Amino acid sequence: MVFAAVVSEEDLSCVELELHKDTQFCQEMERVNNLASESAVVIFSKSSCCMCHAIERLFSELGVKTVVHEIDEMANGKEIEKALSRLTGRSKPVPAVFIGGRLIGSTDEIMSLHLGGDLITLLRDAGAIWL
Repeated sequence: MVFAAVVSEEDLSCVELELHKDTQFCQEMERVNNLASESAVVIFSKSSCCMCHAIERLFSELGVKTVVHEIDEMANGKEIEKALSRLTGRSKPVPAVFIGGRLIGSTDEIMSLHLGGDLITLLRDAGAIWL
């Protein structure tokens, strides 16, 4: 049995639009991955985010050199934010911390790792510190 579907031009344009959105999303995800691999520790942040500043300060006090991307100051920041939202599963995805090119998480995850004594190990394994 063969089924044939009749697709209207309107449906086709919707499909093309979704494919275009997926292509854009893939490009932004690739950009996030490229930026996240720039350094041992990369933080996606917003200049007005107090939790972002707290996480940046934590890494600074640990002697870690970080690369910080302020997405609210980037030309494609909205798209980066959408990609980070999908990656983190959060509507407010910053701070988003990558260690060794791998997404570790936001404030909750970083503080939990720090208080549990596991953050230093992650940082050492990524080459961010030499303790």
